[in-house]
Amino acid sequence: MTEYGRGPGSEPWHPEDPLYGDGGWGGQQTHAGQQSPYDGQAQQQYPQQPQYGDWDQGRQQQPGYDQQQYPYHPEQDHQQYGGAFPGQDQRYAEHTQQQYQQQGVWNANGAQDQVPYPPDPGDPYGQQPAAYGAQQHDFYRTEDAYPPPEPPGRRRPEPEPEPAAEEEHAFFSGAEDDEDDAGHELQSRSERRGKAKKPVKGKKRRNGCACLVVCLVFGGGIGGAGYFGWKFYQNRFAPAPDYAGSGTGVSVTVEIPKGAGGWEIGRRLKEAGVVKSADAFVSAQGQNPKGDTIQAGAYLLKKEMSAASAVQLMLDPRSQSNVLVKPGERNAQVYQAIDKQLGVSAGTTRKVARAQYKKLGLPSWAQNNASIQDPLEGFFWPATYPAAKGMKPEAVLKQMVAQSKQKYAPYNLPAKAQALGLKNAFELLTVASLVQAEGKTHDDFRKMAEVVYNRLKPTNTESNQLLQFDSTYNYLKGTSNIHISEKEINSDRSPYNTYTNKGLPPGPIGNPGEDALRATLNPTHEGWIYFVATDGTTNTEFAKTYAEFKQLKDKFNASSGN
Repeated sequence: MTEYGRGPGSEPWHPEDPLYGDGGWGGQQTHAGQQSPYDGQAQQQYPQQPQYGDWDQGRQQQPGYDQQQYPYHPEQDHQQYGGAFPGQDQRYAEHTQQQYQQQGVWNANGAQDQVPYPPDPGDPYGQQPAAYGAQQHDFYRTEDAYPPPEPPGRRRPEPEPEPAAEEEHAFFSGAEDDEDDAGHELQSRSERRGKAKKPVKGKKRRNGCACLVVCLVFGGGIGGAGYFGWKFYQNRFAPAPDYAGSGTGVSVTVEIPKGAGGWEIGRRLKEAGVVKSADAFVSAQGQNPKGDTIQAGAYLLKKEMSAASAVQLMLDPRSQSNVLVKPGERNAQVYQAIDKQLGVSAGTTRKVARAQYKKLGLPSWAQNNASIQDPLEGFFWPATYPAAKGMKPEAVLKQMVAQSKQKYAPYNLPAKAQALGLKNAFELLTVASLVQAEGKTHDDFRKMAEVVYNRLKPTNTESNQLLQFDSTYNYLKGTSNIHISEKEINSDRSPYNTYTNKGLPPGPIGNPGEDALRATLNPTHEGWIYFVATDGTTNTEFAKTYAEFKQLKDKFNASSGN
């Protein structure tokens, strides 16, 4: 039995239904011990009508439906409505009695004359025109109404509730903030009673961009972890990348600075495209017994060489492309060597030196005047400098000047010059160039420095402050002649001729080495004022008086055949 009526089916009836409490549809489902309201006659079966269709439309589809009459039995009604529910609400009992009084006339025996049924015997609501007319609310034709009752034979089993779908996270749903809230409104009365369909949720669409972002984040994380893992394996365990063979036909010059170690050399070679990795070069250098003897300089190598081939070629002197500045060498000779290594026309480097000497980084105490033949003389520190095809002359000259400046700085030449009675550091450098040009050994350098300082003294009466060095005259002429006649030398009045001009020449006459520089800073104090190369080449002898000098000169003439 349902909550609101006595019908055996599961369809609840409205409490204000005129047939509320009816015992069911006679002829199909009768309670035990109860007679059918149709006197046991089988109810005529009609084609099944739509559940929620129009009753008028149903009558049109079933001819003869309105013409059939059914007898009415008050005893049955009395038994069904009067005695079945003793506790039935009095309001509904009175309503039921009034209903049947309006439909028929009660006779003396308590029986009612049969009244023909209106149009549809299957429609229990069509029998009450007075009670349910225009003034009565229709409980079955509104949007929130209960569904009309159906005969038990037409009732369908309720569908099993669908399993609740797993709620989707808002991040993946893609639902808009202003999503239609119609699906979340209050359910109808029948839905609240447990009969309506499951409320339909608002449709949610997936956000493809959000899914794509998540995939990219996870994919990028996995890819990054794999990449760094591979790099870690390569750095720790895999062999260093390396080329094979002795390289291609393309040559390239690589400059290796002084003091560069294996890693620095390998890095420079990799940047030039010679080796594939610095690690491979360091490994090959360590495997070669002479790998640590690679010197600074410019090397002519080939691209894409194996690391072992590059090490072997760099150990071959023929691969080096350098300019070597020797102690005492003049700048004119250095310029020629640079032109040759760079593959430029003769005189190119000299012209660059004259035009750009102020931009090459000379020290502040360097000088230049009209008497100085070359302002860069004395500022090319004796060493090996890279000079290969493709390099510019000014780049090579800058390296040389920078090296000299770096080497001179620790000696504090300006202060030492004043201590030695010289005007400035430039004069001290000039003295060092003279010592380098005239001396042959370390002992010669110190005695030669004393000769220069003694001759420059105002108290010198032996030579009257004349140096009388052949080397200064040869520098002027660009020669190295040791056999110069007195007529020739005395006839030249050039500032570099120390036979005719007192004091020092205008500037250095060559590039002194470190040994000569140290000797200049630390001369002997034995009174030497004369010297003669008695054999004309390597053997230099010194004298303190003019008489001793004459003896040394005769010795020289004898050895040279004069």
